Amino acid sequence: MGFTTEFKEFAMKGSVVDLAVGVIIGGAFGKIVDSLVGDVIMPVVSKLFGGLDFANYFIPLAGQSATTLIEAKKEGAVLAYGSFLTISINFVILAFIIFLMVKAVNRLRHQEVAAAPEPAAPPPAEDILLLREIRDALRK
Repeated sequence: MGFTTEFKEFAMKGSVVDLAVGVIIGGAFGKIVDSLVGDVIMPVVSKLFGGLDFANYFIPLAGQSATTLIEAKKEGAVLAYGSFLTISINFVILAFIIFLMVKAVNRLRHQEVAAAPEPAAPPPAEDILLLREIRDALRK
C-alpha cells in the first residue's frame, strides 16, 4: 500500500473527521466564552468590586512605574496575575458549559435507549427444539 493511499484512508476515517470538526467548533466556542467573560462577566465583577480592572493587576519585576499592563510589559518583565485570573474564570465557565452539554447529551441518549423497543428474541435452533422434545418424552 502506498504512502498516499494509506494517508488518504487514515484522513478519511470518521473519527479523524469528527475530531477535526470538534477542534474547529471548540476554537470558535472558546472565542465566544472569551467574549462572554471579557465583555459581560468581568465588567460586572469589576463593578461589584468597586471598578477594579482585573486585566491591569500585575506586579512589576523590573521596577517599572507604569500604571497599565501594556505599558509595564513594554518596560520589562511583569507578573500579570490579573490576566491569569481572567483566563482562569474563562476556563471555569467553559468547563461548566461543557459539563452541561455532556449532561444534556447523556440524558438524550438515555431517553433514546429507554424509548427503543426490546428486540424480539430469535427462535430457538432446530437442534434445541429436538432436544426439548426428547427431554419431554423421557419425562413421561
